[in-house]
Amino acid sequence: MANKESKNNNDDNNFFNKNPLITFAVFSVVMILVFKALVGDGAGLDANNGMVGKNTRSKTVTYSELKSLVASKGVSKVEIGQTYIKAYASDGHNVYTTRIVKGDTNLVQELDKQGIEYTGFSETNWFTEMFGWLLPFLLIIGIWMFFASRMQKNMGGGLLGMGNSKKMVNSEKPKTKFDDVAGVEEAKEEVQEIVDFLKYPGRYVEIGAKIPKGVLLVGSPGTGKTLLAKAVAGEAEVPFFSVSGSSFIEMFVGVGAARVRDLFEQAKKDAPSIIFIDEIDAIGKSRAAGGVMGGNDEREQTLNQLLAEMDGFGTDTPVIILAATNRPEVLDQALLRPGRFDRQVLVDKPDFEGRIKILKVHMKNVKMDDDVEIEEIARLTAGLAGADLANVINEAALLAGRKSQKTVKQKDLFESVERAIAGLAKKSRRINPKEKKIVAYHESGHALLAETTVGAKKVSKVSIVPRGLAALGYTLNKPEEDKFMMQQHEMWAEVDVLLGGRAAEQVFIGEISTGAGNDLERATDIIKSMVQTYGMSDVAGLMVLEKSRQSFLSGGQQATREYSDKMAQEMDEFIKISLQDRYEAVLARLEEYKDAIEDMVALLYKKENITGDEVRDIIIDFEDRNNMESKVDSVSDEIEKELEEDAKMAKIPSDDKEKSDEK
Repeated sequence: MANKESKNNNDDNNFFNKNPLITFAVFSVVMILVFKALVGDGAGLDANNGMVGKNTRSKTVTYSELKSLVASKGVSKVEIGQTYIKAYASDGHNVYTTRIVKGDTNLVQELDKQGIEYTGFSETNWFTEMFGWLLPFLLIIGIWMFFASRMQKNMGGGLLGMGNSKKMVNSEKPKTKFDDVAGVEEAKEEVQEIVDFLKYPGRYVEIGAKIPKGVLLVGSPGTGKTLLAKAVAGEAEVPFFSVSGSSFIEMFVGVGAARVRDLFEQAKKDAPSIIFIDEIDAIGKSRAAGGVMGGNDEREQTLNQLLAEMDGFGTDTPVIILAATNRPEVLDQALLRPGRFDRQVLVDKPDFEGRIKILKVHMKNVKMDDDVEIEEIARLTAGLAGADLANVINEAALLAGRKSQKTVKQKDLFESVERAIAGLAKKSRRINPKEKKIVAYHESGHALLAETTVGAKKVSKVSIVPRGLAALGYTLNKPEEDKFMMQQHEMWAEVDVLLGGRAAEQVFIGEISTGAGNDLERATDIIKSMVQTYGMSDVAGLMVLEKSRQSFLSGGQQATREYSDKMAQEMDEFIKISLQDRYEAVLARLEEYKDAIEDMVALLYKKENITGDEVRDIIIDFEDRNNMESKVDSVSDEIEKELEEDAKMAKIPSDDKEKSDEK
């Protein structure tokens, strides 16, 4: 430790090494002072040996005084240079110097008249000549050092930024704990043993256990991967070296590899420690993806260095590498093999209970009203990540502050959720009464089908206030519970709900509009996936027509067509017929509930926003008036029987279940 501290102190005190421009400036000033001291104004030079005698004194006089001395023979010898004159006194004790007055020839005539010896001399010597030769080179070196220092500052240290990562790495000891991370309980359990290893490495070494060298945190943006990594370092109370994957890549070849070496050296010196590489896909992309040339040389060298450094760790080295990515499918397989990133931890979007916990964490420092129901907000925010939920709470607080409220109310949270899902309300966008009427019928059609169709998501809110970039209205649906798969009847129900808006325009307006374009696109995609991927039709039976190479994030799906033109024609015909059949059924449903739609539109036209409870009340009142059997929350006998059977099997203990299976 003593040697390490002394080394650091020497580096810190080496001021001139860290400031090359100041070093050059000091050197130049010293050289000029030495030059002035040695050369001076020329008075100290003797014509014969270059130096005057020890008893002589140099004295500066005016040009007229020198001429007077010459006229009175007060000098015995005169030396004339290019810019000044030296005159030696007759007594040998003084040397007079003065500047030449150009164009004056009388001095030479006077010297000839008085018979005084005079001669010329060179004002330069070996030092001034050498300095004159060196000055251009010194200027070139100074300019080079200036630009090199600028590049050093911009690129992270070292010569042109290479081989130095001290300015790139952010080393800290986070105060984040596991209590600050909510909604990812399974992920926290996976990384808990890393904390124990960093705290008590000897316990694992003695028993012979090998702790994972690297842990890859995989999850969608905003799920809390970086927060979880900081919590691991905070719980273990060890240094946390955080760096972005893109920070390794520069325009100079070899910079990334050098920075990887420096990063691991620093982590080893401060061990036990944690290295966190965010967005590791920036340097860890598969080398096979680069084609024949092998991709970017700099990225490949950086990846190779990272692989080598991870192999260099011993089993007892208390340094853990955490990395985060939302694109695990593009990573090189060498990174994911055992011995490097041994473990992959999924940091997924939170479920219902997780959303409640996350909301409570972000509500700690926000003054909430007594009417706030966290469970209701959690139901409305299905599919949102932790960062989205934090933004919901913050937006609600901003809305409350804008209204000069002292607390955040439930309506503020509802408005914030709508902003997150549907976009900002365009209150200034005034639509004409005709379009407003069309939108009201369109959204009412969606809402009625959602409430009267088995397997559809129930309505939370219906609005005809324009939101986002193009939405003139929207129907907000909320699932009753978190679902991770869909049954066939639920997919057909979603198709019916999507067609409800277009059908309502046809039934009540008498003419269709462009407002259902996105609805028809989504409905077509659902039926197409039922045929091609899920085997839910008689067109292809159980045969999968397209193999989808789906990326971790939505939108990165690439499908490979593996069916004939005849099959494509049959599939197109099935999709067309299915859409038409569902559309006919939706039209019949809307004709049946025609008065309910009219009541819903009248209320919606008046208030512009109605709740799901108001929609359900309108439907129930209509059914009561017409003595109809309620279709709200109803299910077919077959599905009801299936659900009852599932519930019955879920209640059977494991031992009894085995006995029933044997029977």
